Amino acid sequence: MAPTSSSKPRHPLSSAAAVLADSADDAAFATTLAKGLVVLEAFKAGSTLLGNMELSSLTGIPRPTVARLTHTLAELGYLRYDAARAKYRVGARALRMAHPLLAGMQFRQVARPMMQELAHSVRGTVSIGLLDATSMIYVESARSGDVGPHVPDIGMPIPVVMTAMGRAAASTLPPADAERLERNIAAEDGELWASFRDKYRAGIAQCKNRGFCTCWGEYMASIHAVAAPLFHAPESKQSFSINCGIPAFRLQPGQLEGEIGPRIAALADSIRSIVGQAELATPPRKTKKTTSAGT
Repeated sequence: MAPTSSSKPRHPLSSAAAVLADSADDAAFATTLAKGLVVLEAFKAGSTLLGNMELSSLTGIPRPTVARLTHTLAELGYLRYDAARAKYRVGARALRMAHPLLAGMQFRQVARPMMQELAHSVRGTVSIGLLDATSMIYVESARSGDVGPHVPDIGMPIPVVMTAMGRAAASTLPPADAERLERNIAAEDGELWASFRDKYRAGIAQCKNRGFCTCWGEYMASIHAVAAPLFHAPESKQSFSINCGIPAFRLQPGQLEGEIGPRIAALADSIRSIVGQAELATPPRKTKKTTSAGT
């Protein structure tokens, strides 16, 4: 039985499900293809094995339609059917889709040894992220030993508004794109935006003034982080930043801002020189005065 309209999930504005819902009047929009992508997006960490009924509940798509979509995706190799459990998991072919994107970021391979050196030095993680709607997606990561509960991995999303990495990437955006991002964050979750708006804008101001911003356990209480903007590529419209996350108990007073922040900013400078962007042009933007500076 299909979910009723009142029981349908509320999807993030950046998701395929939200785009599908907003495209009902677009004659050029391939609805069936979009529904297939909505089903694929339902598979996330913690939800790696899903049946048709679960997928219907998660997506709001009627179960008979989900059954046709999962069968087709399994035939194509994007899903794999587990007959013993009568459920599906993501297939290996889905991984191929990431390679063309990652292959276009050749600076990752050059940057990784420098990232690993810093991660080992501070006993934390160093990661590069790509802005995707209201999320940051990890595209490279290095870590040293036990880094606590948050272990970044390629393809993992984290929210822009709550993280140093997100604020640093937002600081690279042209003004019109930066304003659009704020509107999208607010529309997606008004309470979250209200809670973190001042810290988000303060982080952007920190990047402009100091070359990095800080985040004191706002996304994950046990992890403190700094991040620096990398660059915004006008042609691809891709915005990158780099962060360093460290378990809070390992930090000495003043170390995050006084030592690790300047080091992540210096690493960002080195990476920009590799990709031919020796100077970071941070677009001017309107920022409201806030008492949250330094967070």
